[in-house]
Amino acid sequence: MDEQRRDTADFGFREIPRAEKARRVRGVFDSVADRYDLMNDLMSGGAHRLWKQFALRLTGLVRGAQALDVAGGTGDLASGLARQVGHEGLVVLADINGRMLRHGRDRLIDEGLTSNVQYVQADAERLPFAEHSFHCVTIGFGLRNVTDKNAALRSMFRVLRPGGQLLVLEFSKPVLPALSRLYDLYSFSVLPRLGSIVAGDADSYRYLAESIRRHPDQPTLLRMLQQAGFEDCRYHNLMGGIVAVHRGYRY
Repeated sequence: MDEQRRDTADFGFREIPRAEKARRVRGVFDSVADRYDLMNDLMSGGAHRLWKQFALRLTGLVRGAQALDVAGGTGDLASGLARQVGHEGLVVLADINGRMLRHGRDRLIDEGLTSNVQYVQADAERLPFAEHSFHCVTIGFGLRNVTDKNAALRSMFRVLRPGGQLLVLEFSKPVLPALSRLYDLYSFSVLPRLGSIVAGDADSYRYLAESIRRHPDQPTLLRMLQQAGFEDCRYHNLMGGIVAVHRGYRY
């Protein structure tokens, strides 16, 4: 069933009233915002930086281009995009969570990225930008938290210019059974404990681990991009499929 027609939405392994998901996800990120970057480094052993660098190498952006980072949080991808487009270009860092957006703004200002970055609090399902606004749209580790992923993909397709590319960096499904078992052990035993010690919030990190398991696998997400109108779609597995980068173009 299309997500838009469901009365409920997944919140980790639970089904909750559809209208409640955005509020609950906001609560999760309000809770973890202050330690978000530190936890990313600890959880992945710093590998998340390599995954993001891989995605950035695929953008094809040139100086003077316009890019949008959806659910951009604390600004890792937006920082790289801003350097790619240069002072002549523009990057919009968008996030539905105001607290995360403020962290991203403060970080990019500290990095000296001020003249070519704008900040917009926005819902990925209803992006408040004109059609054909951006040469590239990225979303890193944010799509799985969206209530209606199909609506978000259609919204991102709408704001892309002809020839523009969408890059979706997200946790996915390991391709090896042995790796999958180890990943489950880490996600449901180590991760919540780490969240409790470092961020003081085991429940939020338990949700984040569960949300990964509810996210569409690689072939399913590929079909979703195609159904949203994207062409020349493909994906790249990283770390045996623990993470994947999906990409598609608007022609």
